[in-house]
Amino acid sequence: MRCDGVNRREFLTVGALSALGLTLGDALRASASPEGQGGKSCILIWLDGGPSHLDTFDPKPDAPSEVRGPFGTIPTRIPGIALSEHLPRTAQVLDKVALIRSLTHELGNHDTGSHFLLTGHRPNPALAYPSLGSIVAKESKSRGALPPYVVLPEATPALGPGYLSGAFGPFTVGRDPSQARDLALPEHLTLERLGERRAILETLDGFSRRVEATAATKSRDAAYEQAYRLIASPEAKAAFDLSREPQSLQERYGRSKLGGACLTARRLVEAGARFVTVVDSGWDTHQNIAKTLPDALFPGSGKLPALDRAYAALLTDLAERGLLESTLVVLMGEFGRTPKLNALGGRDHWPRAGFACLAGGGVRGGQVIGKTDASGESPIERPVRPEDLTASILTLLGIDPATEYRHPDGRPLRLINDGTMLKELI
Repeated sequence: MRCDGVNRREFLTVGALSALGLTLGDALRASASPEGQGGKSCILIWLDGGPSHLDTFDPKPDAPSEVRGPFGTIPTRIPGIALSEHLPRTAQVLDKVALIRSLTHELGNHDTGSHFLLTGHRPNPALAYPSLGSIVAKESKSRGALPPYVVLPEATPALGPGYLSGAFGPFTVGRDPSQARDLALPEHLTLERLGERRAILETLDGFSRRVEATAATKSRDAAYEQAYRLIASPEAKAAFDLSREPQSLQERYGRSKLGGACLTARRLVEAGARFVTVVDSGWDTHQNIAKTLPDALFPGSGKLPALDRAYAALLTDLAERGLLESTLVVLMGEFGRTPKLNALGGRDHWPRAGFACLAGGGVRGGQVIGKTDASGESPIERPVRPEDLTASILTLLGIDPATEYRHPDGRPLRLINDGTMLKELI
């Protein structure tokens, strides 16, 4: 839970099929409501809540203690660049990473900041913009069993399809990614019987389309088609099954929820998914970061050790499998944290300075882009805006950010306005 108390919408819990065997389709259709394979793939690790840049990827070891914070630093594979002492594994793979230390904007609210970073647009109460994952889903030509856009474990509002058809919304698996292993039909329902029910639905839907050919009908059709392909495909179901991975590899990723989600993400892109977002909540650290970020309360309690294991393991695993060049890995959150510790030993929202990490997908690793001042308050070199970052991500994935879509009312809308590709990345 963030400090603003926002409850995340549960789009889908996989495995809860009704006796009709169609609840998965209903859930996909519900998640596809606008209200509510070819090319590279992308894994986005979203640090929900706003990770502190000063206590992770942009430490200031020479600053006063109230700025420096409680943690020391460690050297990395990039000469002269240090990270928090609680990111030792990440430090050893930083040669694969382009680290942006000058991400900046003005929106210090969780929802508005998330929307800005995940869509490349400032929030507009009159227009919901599509997330990066939904854009990739729309551009994907794949008709495979796996959905092109998956969120693990559950989506935040800014990860939705916006003004696009709900068919391009995320497929989510609920709070526990391992539940996706229950993608199975009830014992009394065979694929043959499901096919018969599907044929009946298609007949009824054909009548419905003749009566009312609406965007909602198209979203429903796409949702049921996706549900049927997923249920009928052993390969698609297997992609969610972590038990097929060696115990040693699961240990490398870590037994945390984040570790399991990152390993699942690797399996999904390996099986053909185009965009997988891993949501890691709990980064809204307004107090006592000395205990909440490291493993100070009990083993496995800290945010930093879990991130360190999962992130480093993901990059290494993708590289060992020959998948890193075809898989862009992005690590970011909605903003950074205040340069000075507050009275509770935490840091508050600070959009003027933050970080993002990009690796794989053709990115030139082993470099740092941008720089903040001595207290981490503001960029003093190469400021990077959300529009620039999202335009760069789309470009790296082979999508022109100047592409125009049509709003349902006919208006042309450019994917990203004013964003500039970061040439340093390639």
